[in-house]
Amino acid sequence: MARTREFDTEAAVEAAMGVFWRKGYAATSIHDLVEATGVGRGSLYAAFGSKQGLYEAALTRYAERSGAANTARLERVAPVREILRGLLLALVDATVLDPERRGCLITNTATERLPHDPMAARVVGQALDRQAESVTAVLRRARDEGELPPGTDVTSLADLVVTTVQGVRVLGKAGADRRRLVAVVDLALSVLPVKD
Repeated sequence: MARTREFDTEAAVEAAMGVFWRKGYAATSIHDLVEATGVGRGSLYAAFGSKQGLYEAALTRYAERSGAANTARLERVAPVREILRGLLLALVDATVLDPERRGCLITNTATERLPHDPMAARVVGQALDRQAESVTAVLRRARDEGELPPGTDVTSLADLVVTTVQGVRVLGKAGADRRRLVAVVDLALSVLPVKD
């Protein structure tokens, strides 16, 4: 008879996510994960297969959660500049108000694990693609409703917004203050075309 798993895998993923986010993949030991989750090494391996398997679960959880929060910010009914500025300023504030300056786990993973980790590349790529698709939808709606000029390249503008998100998170993690990050946000948004 198979033995029943004696711990909450969701809670373990949540705890592991915090450790990976704070320390990064390479600097996180199995001992760190055992301490954070309260789950024995053997049970973690049985549930997730490896440290990499637990990292994938944690990274996927983070990507889903942050993606849902960003999509919710983008679904507001407001002028497009206000929507995008709201998204970017929420991320600026999340960055500067974090006493540990952990940044974004997706961004951290991209800089630490890519291009040599196929799993990380897949999860990061999917997260960035979803973000670009959400921003593209907002920009396309603004263009279709006449808020942006008809020829606006919404795909390239969405890529600029995603790049700004990632850059803000990196600069913030490196210690940039809110004033500097807000200036970056405003400069990036200044390229949005104005309808004649």
